[in-house]
Order: sequence, then C-alpha cells, then structure tokens
Amino acid sequence: IGLDDEIRKIGIAVDKRGIHMQDGSFVTQNYGKEGEAIFSLSRGILNRKMIDLAENVGVQFYFEHKIWDVTLADATLHIGETERGEWQELKYDKVFGADGAFSRVRHRMQRQSMFDYAQEFMKIGYKELHIPANADGTHKMDKNSLHIWPRGNFMLMGLSNLDGSFTCTLFMPFVGENSFEKLKTEQELVVFFEHFFPDTKTVIPDLVVDFFKNPTSNLVMTKCYPWTFENTVALIGDSAHAIVPFYGQGMNAGFEDITVLNEMILKYGDDWKTIFSEYEKSRKPNADAIAELAERNFIEMSTKTADKNFLLQKKIEKHFSDKYPDKWTPLYSRVTFSLQPYAEALALGDFQDDIMKKVLEIENIEQIWDSEFVENKIIALLDS
Repeated sequence: IGLDDEIRKIGIAVDKRGIHMQDGSFVTQNYGKEGEAIFSLSRGILNRKMIDLAENVGVQFYFEHKIWDVTLADATLHIGETERGEWQELKYDKVFGADGAFSRVRHRMQRQSMFDYAQEFMKIGYKELHIPANADGTHKMDKNSLHIWPRGNFMLMGLSNLDGSFTCTLFMPFVGENSFEKLKTEQELVVFFEHFFPDTKTVIPDLVVDFFKNPTSNLVMTKCYPWTFENTVALIGDSAHAIVPFYGQGMNAGFEDITVLNEMILKYGDDWKTIFSEYEKSRKPNADAIAELAERNFIEMSTKTADKNFLLQKKIEKHFSDKYPDKWTPLYSRVTFSLQPYAEALALGDFQDDIMKKVLEIENIEQIWDSEFVENKIIALLDS
C-alpha cells in the first residue's frame, strides 16, 4: 500500500541473531543475504503511525466504542459501555473482525453450525524486562541484532528501540525446575539471573523492580474455520489465527490476509460471497503453516541456537545458498524475505531439513563442510 518507507523510519533494521551462550561467548548468525533485515518496531508507535496515515486519506476511527455482540446476517455491531448496559446498534455493509485472539466477532460466529474452533495455551509464559539506553542515548548492545540467551526450555530475548533502550522478554515455563513459580523472592531471582544470564547484570539495572512489577502473561494459539459468514462478515488477523510470537510473523500474517482479500476484491468485484470464500480458502492453509512454524521456532531459538550441530547446519546452508542461490533458499529467508506462501515454505523447509540431516552424517563434516564434495552431495540429494 506504499507505506514501506514511512514504516521503516520508525523501526531499526535487524539483520542477525546475537546469541549469548551461558559460558559468556557471543555468536552471531545472519538472517539472510547482505541487505536483508527484519525490523524492530514498537507496535504502539506503528499503530499510531498507520492511524495517522489512514486519517490523511479520510478513514474515520471511533475509539472507546466497545463491541459486545454482532448480528451476522445484516452486519450490525452492538456497542455499549458495559456488557449488561444499554447498547447502540450500528449497521454496516460489511464487518471485518480484526479484534484479536479473544474476538467478539468470532465468538458470535462460533455459535453457528459447522464452525470449528480450537484454542491452546502454551505451557510457557513471558515477562517483559527493560534495558535502558546509555547516558548519551546509545544502545548498550548491538542494536542491529536480535539478542537471544538460549537456555533449553527457557530463554531471554532482546530487541532494540529507537530511544536507545531494549525491550527484553523472558520466556519460561510457569511450573517446573526452571520456571516462574520458582522465582518468588528477590534472592531467588538474582541467583537465577547470575547463573543463567550473567552478562545481563550490568545492562538490566532494574531487574528486580521490573520482574516483580510487570505481569507474567500467557501465550495463546487459536484456529478456526470458516473465517467468513455469507457475504457480510469476515475475520482477519489474530481473530482468525492467533499464533505465538517466535517467528515474528503474527502481524505480517494479518497484513497478508488484507493483501489476499484485496486481490480477491479486484478479481471478483462486487461478488462478496465469492470474495470471502476464495479469501478463506487461500489463507487458511497458510495461517496453519505459520502457526506451526512459530511454535517450532521456540525450540530453535531456546535450544538449537546453542547446539553446535545446528550452528554447523546453518553455516553449511548459508555457504551453499550463497554459491547456488537458484538451488537453495533457507526456510527463514523464504518466510521472511519473500512472498512465497507459508504453506509452500513449510513444505520446502521440511524437505531441506531432511537433506541436511543426511549431510550432517557425512564423516568429518566439521572439517569439510565447505568442500566441493559436500556441495555435490547436496546437489545430488536435491535432484533425487
């Protein structure tokens, strides 16, 4: 929609992972080719920017209008201050439910016959922590890295902000040996961080205050189908497919919904029944695919990024991809730096992973990983 340059102005390019090992070593892992980067954005700043840009072309926003119910057949919203108070009815031509994982629009659709719905909470939660900027406003760590402290079934992650600070997120099980339930006192927290994240001591000065002040939040995944009702109502974004945040694609998946919906409008004109039908048929498999990829990526980030075989695999993939870009595009690049549908990227990624398992079984692979022999082996496996 032509907003890419405007949005990049409020973000920071992040071109690699910065992996903080427990022994104090630091490893980087590029996301893609030279010039390819994801962007660290504040969702609040992004929302305000997009609202401003939309208002510039005449879109009207009505804040503090709480939706309690929807009449699906005639696209009527029921709005009021409280759930049991007096409601106002607002009738529209079409309703697009973009009201999140606990969508009221979807809740009404769930009462329809043949509507499938599933909700799952992960056994891990998250808590936000804060790394302030240096006195001169600069960042305390490399601002162009997604910082990860992988520790098995839990991890700390940090992303840079425009003001020089970092937003850190601790992802950890609610219960168990290393879990939120074990961190009830200041001493328990300090000992835990000194043991597992010793290099954060100098950069998170308000660890204790942040930890006990900020909430421990849940991670929820939802799936449903259909996403539309006749020719009047459609679900988009998290209301149709809430996913966990570990691939950084939740918002992008919602934007893709709109892209496909717009394509269908251009293709089918005023035939809204066909528009909605083709939209949901196109997007549902891809939403399911990115949900699976996001869940898998927690294991990759929290466990595999500290594994030497995984790091070797990524090194081999990058070497081969750089030399034979027409033969190999890594899964992360397919998902993040291309418009390839998520379902296709997932299938090809699984195929490539099977190949890499065979490659890693080659004798002395650690010494010959960038050899012509290994390259020819990969080519042969691709051709087979």
